[in-house]
Amino acid sequence: MSESSSSATPLFAWALLGVALLAVSSAGVVLQAMSEVPPLLRASWRMQGTALILLPGFVYQFRAMGSGGVSTRDWQIILASSVFLAIHFGAWVWSLDHTSLVHSLLFVSMHPLVLVLIMPAIGLAVRRGHITGVMVGITGALLSLGDVEAGGEITVLGDAAAFLGAVTVVGYLLAGRHLRSERRMPIFVYAFPVTFAAGIWLALAAISQEGASMTDVVPEISLLGWSDALWLPWIAYLSLGPGLCGHTGINTVLRWITPITVSITLLFEPVVGGIIGWLWTGEVTLGIWTVLGGPLMLAGAIMVTLEEEQGDRVRDAVS
Repeated sequence: MSESSSSATPLFAWALLGVALLAVSSAGVVLQAMSEVPPLLRASWRMQGTALILLPGFVYQFRAMGSGGVSTRDWQIILASSVFLAIHFGAWVWSLDHTSLVHSLLFVSMHPLVLVLIMPAIGLAVRRGHITGVMVGITGALLSLGDVEAGGEITVLGDAAAFLGAVTVVGYLLAGRHLRSERRMPIFVYAFPVTFAAGIWLALAAISQEGASMTDVVPEISLLGWSDALWLPWIAYLSLGPGLCGHTGINTVLRWITPITVSITLLFEPVVGGIIGWLWTGEVTLGIWTVLGGPLMLAGAIMVTLEEEQGDRVRDAVS
């Protein structure tokens, strides 16, 4: 019996997965509440804070493996991954200012559908289940767009930005899968430089697009404004909560819970995030078309995830 089989799964592993889901789902409403800070700068702050948390683990693991453990090709992939992560996070945080919280979370969670579109390019077969899942997801997305109104909270541009976040996170995930699974790179050796570099790209974008600077005394337009007493608790929570407890917790529970179960659980982030947003603000924008289309979007993503898991089992059986 495998270590991750459900019969052997300890109760605390499920509890940890639940805490991780709550942590990552809370990021959207917290970032949305920081609207006084421009979105690209906000995203850079988040990356900077998380990089600081990851730094001790990086130093320890990098010393243990030695500099020769990371090849030039590995560093190139890390650099590319950081660009994908920066665009993903920048686009998603920007979307939080231009559409509803639920729509932002729904569209940024559609990366399983995006993966299907690039599967032929990376040598993976697209099966009927993949196509069905994509069609269901697209139908749900089109229905959800029915709640777009001129001058309303939900906008096509905001939804498109969130979806751009879904597109680019696929590159980040594929790079991570290669370095972590095939190259056996330790988690902090991969996560720290990717996060740190993403913070730099986002800082440069904030300088060019939002007028941010290193020396400005106004924290809301300063590259290091997160260290101000007003914003430090916010960034500390985002770094320790969604950043460390969320993502580190997810990686930890994979020891006992199967990846497919974890993946499907995390697809419910829009639902949990919407509930957290309602508890935080006392209101949530949820039109009738989103009520109809949102579940279809999630169902399509789950169908694709299940189909890909089945494909992995077939490939493992014949390899």
